[in-house]
Amino acid sequence: MTDFRTAIGARVLILDGAMGTLLQERGMSAGGCPEEMNRVAPDVVTGIHAEYAEAGADILVANSFGGNRAKLAHYGLADAVDELNSCAVELARQAGGDHVFVGGSVGPTGRFVEPIGDAGFDEMVVIFAEQISALAGAGADLISFETFLDIRELRAGIIACRDVCDLPIIAQMTFDDAGRTVLGTPPAAAAVTLDALQVDVIGSNCGLGIDGIHDVLVQMRKVTPRPLIAQANAGLPILKDGQTLFPGTPAEMAAYHERLLALGVRVIGGCCGTTPNHIRAMRMALGSFSQHWAPPARRGFLSSRTGVAEFGGEAPCALIGERINPTGKKGYTQELRSGKTAYVRREAAAQIAAGAHLLDINCGAPGVDEAAALERAIYAVSATSMAPLVIDTTDPLALERALKAVDGKVLINSVNGEARSLERILPLARRYGAAVIGLTLDEAGIPETAEGRVVIARRILDAALAMGLPAQDLVVDCLTLTVSAEQKRALETLRALRLVRDELGLATALGVSNISFGLPSRPVLSSVFFAMALEAGLKAAIINPGDERMMDAYRSAQVLLCQDVRAENYIGHYAGQSASVAVVAGQDGTPPEIRQRLAAAIVAGDNEGIVPLVKAAMQEGLNAMAVSNEGLLPGLEEVGRRFADNRIFLPQVMQSAATMQAAFGYLKENFAGESGPSLGRILMATVEGDIHDIGKNIVCTLLENHGFEVIDLGKNVPAARILEVALEKDVDAVGLSALMTTTLQQMDVTISKLREAGIKVITMVGGAVVSQDYADSIGADIYARDALEAVAKVKAILGH
Repeated sequence: MTDFRTAIGARVLILDGAMGTLLQERGMSAGGCPEEMNRVAPDVVTGIHAEYAEAGADILVANSFGGNRAKLAHYGLADAVDELNSCAVELARQAGGDHVFVGGSVGPTGRFVEPIGDAGFDEMVVIFAEQISALAGAGADLISFETFLDIRELRAGIIACRDVCDLPIIAQMTFDDAGRTVLGTPPAAAAVTLDALQVDVIGSNCGLGIDGIHDVLVQMRKVTPRPLIAQANAGLPILKDGQTLFPGTPAEMAAYHERLLALGVRVIGGCCGTTPNHIRAMRMALGSFSQHWAPPARRGFLSSRTGVAEFGGEAPCALIGERINPTGKKGYTQELRSGKTAYVRREAAAQIAAGAHLLDINCGAPGVDEAAALERAIYAVSATSMAPLVIDTTDPLALERALKAVDGKVLINSVNGEARSLERILPLARRYGAAVIGLTLDEAGIPETAEGRVVIARRILDAALAMGLPAQDLVVDCLTLTVSAEQKRALETLRALRLVRDELGLATALGVSNISFGLPSRPVLSSVFFAMALEAGLKAAIINPGDERMMDAYRSAQVLLCQDVRAENYIGHYAGQSASVAVVAGQDGTPPEIRQRLAAAIVAGDNEGIVPLVKAAMQEGLNAMAVSNEGLLPGLEEVGRRFADNRIFLPQVMQSAATMQAAFGYLKENFAGESGPSLGRILMATVEGDIHDIGKNIVCTLLENHGFEVIDLGKNVPAARILEVALEKDVDAVGLSALMTTTLQQMDVTISKLREAGIKVITMVGGAVVSQDYADSIGADIYARDALEAVAKVKAILGH
């Protein structure tokens, strides 16, 4: 049998279908641990695998999805990681023999990585390494990461996998019908990040039917040449005669084969609701299509959690905002020493508004813990901006901590031609999936000629390729020297740009404003040099985007270089047709009126500055009620509007919620009794059998921030307990959450029991597998797609 990597190059492989729903049909109790079935009912597990193998599956995925320590701990099985995962692989092998590939299934832990959650990145790596070691040790042919919602958690899992084995990796995330994960990551950003980690297959499973998965993969194909995987649900679940059903037929799922193959999908399988009959239909349909596929050419991309930026190749020059740098900025340096991030957040927003595509983050200053400062700055910028980041440090320890903190694929600034630099920086770029700026200098300094700089660039390229980095992930900085001291070398820099492009085929970068150091009217000289560099092929410029002369040069050059089609951007800016932006704040970074300042702090997630603002508002005569209703809540409502418009995403919402909590905490502590009555009492719970509570916890936080009293019963809560507390506490509403298709029915059970008991409350349901149709079918009063919609609907229906 050929190895997996060879096989997907030669033909399309069929992966099996659902496991959890079949286990429940065949005896697993509601709320039981699927992985424990490997030892208590091995014949059941083996029988399901055998049916999928007989139906034509090339890949059997072991029953190990929740086999990590964090998940198993909910069942008292934290010490059984090795046993249950090893057994999972052995049962799949027993059923399929040597004619199939056995994939070790790895699912999320149920926790978010900090700062959104409480799990440390290194902690996640350890948890996943333990599980993957067991899967690899038992003889798995590949590792399949499935149903991930948090791109940082998935990054930790992939890094752990590379640490313990060299097995092929399938990496999949789950998207909603709006085309984003729960934390706001779109398919393109996920694909760029996963591609950089050099997994073997990228794709999506669960959450959507085959039509939705197809649309997700279309977006992924735009940014990655890697093989794709489609693992759709059999439609979206519906409730019929008290049973949760998936309406997608085998024929309907197989009907997408031609379109999937055209995209370069090399693995096709099924998720929730799919059966051996679905897999059999997929196998039969596959035989009528050509399975040849040639990957598209690789292009250069960077990503954040929520955005993507292209660089190099035919893409226009990327603008890198240079202002988050302590050089010459005493205020920023003092903030770094005191652990504050107000300047970072303010400059990030200002530079993006001015036109920056990427943000350079530099925290190196005397008396500063650079590693800790970089981590804080990355968290702050990531919570306020969609722009990918440039990590500006040559300290390997600080760099590695920063690379653990990022949400996507970043650009490292920088490595140079010295052997020591190459040996320290390039392995980190490879491990954490980053691109690199290479400076054309070495132990001998900066060569005087363009040819000398090309020699160093070639050396860096050879080292990067040897490390396994693609050429598209190297950007060569040909170095800008001040023209006041070395006038002739400016022309050598421009020649070097052309030579690197033409001889090495690499993208180039420059710190453009260095050219005018020591001369009067610096923007005049810098902007002209910038225009000349753009004509010479410059692909990444480190500039101050607030310098209007530089931006004039950039916009004009884009027209003349035919990169601004029909001069639309140029006309839009200079004819007054550009999109409106927020009013520029004053020098202190806040609007003048105190209520506006409170609202703006909530929108910006200014956790450090909100309490001083609340104190200032009280000193100006506002009572606690006015601070809340006229300042804080309008800010949170604006957060809701921006979230609904996809201008911000869940991490920013959580940052705003944390800021709101800080403000409320101060008010409650210092002005007890002035904050006003509760808007209502709401009971929240994850239904019996479901151990996922991330989404429910977010809803609880936002409800509290809007003035509701929340009673959180946690996860895996029986209907009887929900009824008991609903009566005891006389609640106004009951909110139920479910993430697993196998626990959907418990929502129906709970709502039915509430009605039977005559408990008159508003019922609200939500979760990744819940839909409006399902909510209607079980008689829920409210269905909410996300936390902010839940708050809005509860407020509306309770009359607030």
